[in-house]
Amino acid sequence: MSNTIAAAVARYAAGATLPADLIKGLSKAELHAFPVAGTWSIQQIALHLMDSDLIGSERMKRTIAMNRPLLLSYDETAFTANLHYHTADATMACEVFRLNRLMTAALLRELPPDAFARRAVHSESGLETLEDLVNGYADHLDHHAKFMREKRKLLGRGA
Repeated sequence: MSNTIAAAVARYAAGATLPADLIKGLSKAELHAFPVAGTWSIQQIALHLMDSDLIGSERMKRTIAMNRPLLLSYDETAFTANLHYHTADATMACEVFRLNRLMTAALLRELPPDAFARRAVHSESGLETLEDLVNGYADHLDHHAKFMREKRKLLGRGA
């Protein structure tokens, strides 16, 4: 495995506990608060991260196992609105995220370097390699973690 790919997989795996770390110590009211009007609550972000990572893992597996599979897009706003994110258990979602990410990272570590050049066709963004997917999901977590930290700070619960 090249250093670049190994670093991408390590960064992906390192994020496994981040959502749980970012909801730790928050009350139900804080999880559901909207300290920035017009944006998602910390609860909604935690559930979104779980769903997105489950989809991401499935996309990676399809890319590994199949020849140029089609990766369908999804409407994250519809997921948030219709999958009862407001009543789901955020702690459980973070645990699902953690286990899924660790399991997927273990699979990625077993692959030969050329597997990361395998391609899939995303229904909106076109060709993507497995390496693109790994980096994209690591970046996705970083993107949302920034907002979770900001919301915690606005709630007076530190960054």
